[in-house]
Amino acid sequence: MKNTINASNTFLEWPFFDDAHRQLADALDALVAKHHMALEANGVDEVQAVRDIARLLGEGGWLRYLLPASLGGPHAKVDVRSLCIVRDVLARCSGLADCTFAMQGLGAVPIVLFGTAAQQAAYLPKMTDGSCITGFCLSEVEAGSDVSALQTSAKREGDSYVLNGRKTWISNAGVGHTFVVFARTGEAPGAKGLSAFVVDANTPGFSVPESIQVVAPHVIGTVVFNDCRIPATHMLGKPGEGFKVAMATLDIMRATVGAAALGFARRALSEASAHVRARQVFGQALAQFQATQMRIADMALDVETAALLVYRAAWTKDTLRERVTLEASMAKLHATEAAQRVIDSAVQLFGGLGVTVGSTVERLYREIRPLRIYEGTSEIQKLIIGSHVLGK
Repeated sequence: MKNTINASNTFLEWPFFDDAHRQLADALDALVAKHHMALEANGVDEVQAVRDIARLLGEGGWLRYLLPASLGGPHAKVDVRSLCIVRDVLARCSGLADCTFAMQGLGAVPIVLFGTAAQQAAYLPKMTDGSCITGFCLSEVEAGSDVSALQTSAKREGDSYVLNGRKTWISNAGVGHTFVVFARTGEAPGAKGLSAFVVDANTPGFSVPESIQVVAPHVIGTVVFNDCRIPATHMLGKPGEGFKVAMATLDIMRATVGAAALGFARRALSEASAHVRARQVFGQALAQFQATQMRIADMALDVETAALLVYRAAWTKDTLRERVTLEASMAKLHATEAAQRVIDSAVQLFGGLGVTVGSTVERLYREIRPLRIYEGTSEIQKLIIGSHVLGK
């Protein structure tokens, strides 16, 4: 199993990386080899699995990569290449493990970027030791790609804000302790009238009335705010800066979505390569057929081009400039679409086994599909890329 989970790390020879990145990848490979049963969490209650995985990642120090050195992290600033390596490796093993790491990032990064010293001291140590499960409450039924349509409100009353509204497709709803929540405070129309808040799940008026079953095994649900009163000191940044908070966070995390897709694709290619070498068809290995070799070649090409775009975006963020909206969108778009093709090809090569519930490639087929939607659909990424190219 280790041979198919831990794909080739020759990409780490590229000039995007230094020795610290190579050591991180080696250490993560060792983690996956030792704890793959716990990380895969097959047949385990998903809520408990998220808690267990977060604790495992926290105890191992992997969640500290979400922090700069000034807050206890290993690098002077949050190193996006490291985040991508973590998601790349975890996704090869388990979509749930990858999602758990990603959600800790979506909860912690806004506090890193915009939190006060008091907010950082109160939340980041718990988020990065795995004891505080977190989430990101942005989406609503009528406000997915169109953030400006967001309707959840936050009304100032004295030294508090009172939140009312409904969020949906919220990862870790029902298991999370603390969420970053985006609500309309009305400083301006549309997206300019939004603010961001840190909200604890035990706050009166916060509830999770339903869980949502999706194709991949993740903890997702609906969150409702009913006269949910929080201290004004729980605002992240300034009033009306919610969209800025969200976009700055996604500028860091979006490339890592591509890294997760890359991890899924690497695992699919590894599984398929092992299968076609072993599978005998018409008296010879399936790998000996030219059609098989051409399909494997297409899969390998998609993996390599995805890796180049993902790690270019991460390297650009780490070394050249703060805003990498174009590069991150390209990485996210290409990596998720390419991974879908790679995994579909793996299913085809496995034949009936590929669509058998419980097989690795069947699981990967379900895991990859949501990545083409969340944190900006493929269509939204194309709009972002097109507008940048045209200079809008």
